[in-house]
This record gives sequence, C-alpha cells and structure tokens, in this order.
Amino acid sequence: MAAKNIEKRKSKDAAERRAITADDVYNMVGVEDPRISPDGQWIAYVRVTVDRMGNSYHRTIWLIAASGGEPIQLTRSGKDSSPRWSPDGKTLGFTSGRDKKSQIYLLTVFGIGAEPRPLTRQPNGANAFSWSADGKWIAFVSPMSAEERRDEHKTPPPPQDKLEAEQREARRDADEKKKFDPRVIERLPYREGTGYRDGRYNQIYVIATDDPEATPRRLTHLDVDYEPPKWSPDGKHLYSAHARDIEADEPWQTSTIYQIAVKDGKEKVLTGEGFRNFGPIPSPDGKWIAFYRTPVGFGGRVLTRLAVMPATGGEPRDLNLELDRSLSGQYDWVGTALRFMLNNAGAVEIGQVEATGGPISKVVIGLTVEGFSVNPAGNMALAVATSLGPAEIYSQAAGRKPPTQLTHLNQKWLDEVIVQPTQEIRYQSADGTEIHGWYILPVGYQKGQRYPLAHNVHGGPHIMWGPAEKAAWHEWQVQAAQGYVVFYCNPRGSDGYGAAFRDGIFAAWGVNDYPDQMAGVDKLIEMGLVDAKRMGISGGSYGGFMVTTIAAQTDRYAAVVGQRGVYSLLSQDGTSDFTTLGLNEIGVAPWDDPQKLWAMSPLAQAHKIKTPLLLIHSENDYRVAISEAEQMFVYVRRSGGTVKLLRFPRDGHEMTRSGEPEHRAQSIEAILDWFDRYCK
Repeated sequence: MAAKNIEKRKSKDAAERRAITADDVYNMVGVEDPRISPDGQWIAYVRVTVDRMGNSYHRTIWLIAASGGEPIQLTRSGKDSSPRWSPDGKTLGFTSGRDKKSQIYLLTVFGIGAEPRPLTRQPNGANAFSWSADGKWIAFVSPMSAEERRDEHKTPPPPQDKLEAEQREARRDADEKKKFDPRVIERLPYREGTGYRDGRYNQIYVIATDDPEATPRRLTHLDVDYEPPKWSPDGKHLYSAHARDIEADEPWQTSTIYQIAVKDGKEKVLTGEGFRNFGPIPSPDGKWIAFYRTPVGFGGRVLTRLAVMPATGGEPRDLNLELDRSLSGQYDWVGTALRFMLNNAGAVEIGQVEATGGPISKVVIGLTVEGFSVNPAGNMALAVATSLGPAEIYSQAAGRKPPTQLTHLNQKWLDEVIVQPTQEIRYQSADGTEIHGWYILPVGYQKGQRYPLAHNVHGGPHIMWGPAEKAAWHEWQVQAAQGYVVFYCNPRGSDGYGAAFRDGIFAAWGVNDYPDQMAGVDKLIEMGLVDAKRMGISGGSYGGFMVTTIAAQTDRYAAVVGQRGVYSLLSQDGTSDFTTLGLNEIGVAPWDDPQKLWAMSPLAQAHKIKTPLLLIHSENDYRVAISEAEQMFVYVRRSGGTVKLLRFPRDGHEMTRSGEPEHRAQSIEAILDWFDRYCK
C-alpha cells in the first residue's frame, strides 16, 4: 500500500510540473571552483546566480562541511571568485571585483564577525594567486605596461578630498582612452575575447600576508604574459610559463616552463622547443615538476599530455599516452602521484598516475566533473553535473567511491520543471566507424508517433559533448519541452575517443564527419522517432561550419541555424585571434593553396543553400569575426536563398555559454522560433 501511495505522489508531482523554457536561464544556480580545506573538513566554492534586473551574474563564496550539512555564505559582494585555502586552513584568500578592479582579499574563515581585508591594491587588478607552503607569502599576477612598470614606485600625494579622487580617476580614464586614438597594432593577436589588447602583460608579484600595509614586490619585467605562479615547497622559487620568444606572434606557440628565483627574479629555462608547455606545478617534495604539453604545429588535433620532469631540469616523460585520452582542466599532486581530469566518451572523469609512470587508475568514473580539488590525504571536492540537472558540490573521501552529493541548490527549481531523460545511442557511420551520440524524446512523447528533429552540432571541432554538457544542457531541454526529438553526437574530430579519432578530420573538415552526422539522423528515422520532413539543425563555431556545409549538400533539413560559424577558411585566418587555423587543421597557409581552403569553405557553396538559414553572431566575437556571418548572409541573400542575420552587441564567442543572460535566452528562443516556423 505504501509503495502505491508513493507512485501516486510521483504521478501527481509529474503532472504538476511545467515545461522548461528559455527564461529558466534566470532560475538555474551554478557552482564553480570547489576547494577542499587542507584537513579535508570543509569545502569552499563559488555560487553563481543570475541577476535578472542587472542582466549579469552574481558570484559569492560559500562554505559547506565535507561530511554534509547546510551551506554557509562567506561573502556577499556578488563579485567574488577563486577561493584558495591557506596551508593551515585558517584563512581563505579570494579575488573580488567589489572595488572595480579585481583584487585579492583575505578572510579569517572561523573568526566571529570577521570581514575580508584587501591584500592587494594593484592599479590594474590582481589575479591567479597562490600561497607559499608556510602561508607567509602570496604570489599573483597583475597586468602592467612597460611605462607603468617604470613608474611603479612613484607615489603621488594622496587626494585632498573625495572630489579630487574622483577627478583623478576621471583623468586616468580619459588618458587611457586617448592612448588608443589611434590604436597601434604591431603583433598578433591584437584582440582577444571581447576586447583589444592594451599593451599590458601579466607580471608576477609576491606580497607578505601578515602585514596589512605590505607592498607587493614585482619579480618579472618582460613584455610577455606570465602564467599563474606556483611556489616551490621551500619557498625559494616560483614556477610559471611564458613565451620563449617574446617578440613572436601567437606567443602561446612557444610557451616554455621557467623556474623564477623569489630572491631576485632570475629565470631558468626548464623545457625545450618543439612543444607548447604550460601549467607547471611542483611536487610536494620538490623533486618533480608536472605540466601540460602539446606538440607545436598541430593545434587542437592532438591529445594534451601530462608530463613530469626533474625540478632541476631534464627530459620530460608523458604519463597519459598509453591511456589514449586527452586531459582537460585541473590537475594536482597527491603525494607522489598526480590526479587529473580526463575526457572519456562523453564523460569527464578523474584519473591518477604515479609520477614515475605506470598504470592509470580511475578515481571517478562515468560522471561529468566540471572542477575539483584534492588535499594531501587524497580527499576531494568536486563540481559534478548530470543529465538530470546542473552541477552541484560533491565530496569524496580518500579511497572511497563514488562521490557524495552535498548541495542541492537547484532542487527547488528541478521539482517545478520536467527534465527529459537522455538516451545513449551508438551507430555505424557510412564506412563502419562507430559513432557515439545521444537523443532526448520530447515532453509528452507517445510511442509510434514521429516528431520534428532538433539536431545539434558541437564546435571545436575537437571538443566533446556528453549528456551533462554545461554549455548546451539547458538548450536541449528547452527543445525537448517544445516537442522536438533532440539529437547530438561526437563525430570524428571529437575528443574522448583516442588520438586517431580526434585527428580524423585533418584536411577533411566537413568531409569525414559529414556521414557521421547523417548516419545518426538516419538511425533515429529508422527507429521511428523522427519525421524526416520536419528536421532542423543548429551548430556553433565549427558547428556553424558543419551545418552550412550540410545545407549546401542536401535539402533534407527544413531549417538551419549557424551560430558564430566559420564560413570562409580564407578570411577566418585573417580576422581571428587565432591565425594559424588553416595551417594546423588543413595543412596549408592561405597563400600556399588558397583554392584548397576556398573549396572546403561553406561560403564557396553558399549559393546552393536554399534551406531557410538563420545566422546568429556576436559583434565582439574576435575568435570568429562577425564578418564571417556578414559574408554568408550576403551570399545566400544574393543567390536567392532565405536568410536572416541576428547581431548581438557587446558579447563575444562565448555568448551562448557565458554571455549576457538576456542574450542567452534570446538566442535559445530565436532558434526555436526558426525551427517552429519551418519544422512544425
């Protein structure tokens, strides 16, 4: 009888729930950067909510016991991030933009009524900090130009009153704008993200933590960006990475690991040429340096390697090549072993390997980990997302599996909405290659009925999607709520299936992966789920390239949406903040074989596109310039096709993932409106 009552309550709850909408972007709570305390008792994390009135994001730092309990709010400015425990676990450092520029603050965690105190007051802000092993020092980076470094110790007299302080600030802002009138460009890239480079480079500083009046000391002086510094256990050195050739374009191409003396800033080169080396972290005993590296000249086609080398220098040894999986995100030391995130068949797992090599063990399997930290004993804090909802904070004690969920920040919202389950599918492409994909049935699905299709294509092209993909989960659920069968897959070129699979579209963009996509659609039609006359397809970045390539070759789709797409391999290299795409991915520079690049470009076939095409692009997208969409719009329009272009101001390439919340909701709605017009 009790079981029957439970089922009745479940049925009633399901009947009362509503469909997910685009506006639910305002209701979802995010978590970021979980950090476990040194004793393993507490987890600090960032809670992210959306400020609808301000059309922005609100970030605050919270605390929760690793054994469970109610979360405790530590900060309230709405501009706080990057919590980092002091080695003794008594103080939490974090960065905050509460005073315009991001600065480092310190908070005594368990002090009654304790308030954060600012540690830095850098004119251009401070970020990416780390504690020394004794807790007495913090190293950080701050962007400074050569002129600012020269005048760094010239201290102007304090302002006489608030009015004079405001006038000085207004004068600085005016002078800053005038510096770029006109803007002088001499290197590549000259713009990134959503803005132009300003001649400032991240420099490394150290500052004492026990003196409220301490002045930071700069260790570096080159016109190059230094990576976040990490302390040696004895506190005598910092490890960082920067371009070996500081005059070279695309400086990341020559990224090199350096040991920097804290005493005088002298730099020692630790890695050689031939690889991009980045993200160094010394071992707890100081004997080893771990870092990521990739061979130069291959772009994103190859696996990211986790390597170790003696702290004094020597030949690096790669630890993950036998696993044949790429690593992503964070990694850290646990004694003499390394723990890291790895991409595997749609999941982001946690692996571990000894620094001396040997087999890799899986610490977390089959989940989607968005971030983690580990303490010396091997206890972990994790942000884990599932196909049933956004990421929450989890803990995992050393030697125990699986992780335990601690927060339920989205539960109230999830109890109000219908979340459709995700179904896994594996199928054969035209040449017999197995492809991994997923589909979501529409809300109210009735067996035997065929539905319109919302086919989603990922970008990269060398990324990996899975059922808990943060960048797209909400959008997929909205599409299912509006009556679509949702489909996405990881075609050749995707990460998570080995090196050969990842490199499977070299010089064959839209050629080798085209049948992988279409075979999945055919499978869903064969299964009786999809109406072949009512299919829509959407993709962003490389996905924009792919969907317009498909539209030029077939009229099977009723509607196409290209988001921030690469449409011309000739113009892309000349307008992007990444200028070697053609060379790395196709094997030729634009001046070597322009015909080859043009023939592979969707723009060359734009006149063949007669399926209604919606183009979505951000005006401050400097990864794929809006000129790509402008050209596609003109070509399709002039050749008699049906096309519309939506231009989103202010945002960049990450608009649908982390752009203005209103823009994200508008983009989801625009895609659905386009699909509805032609697929329903």
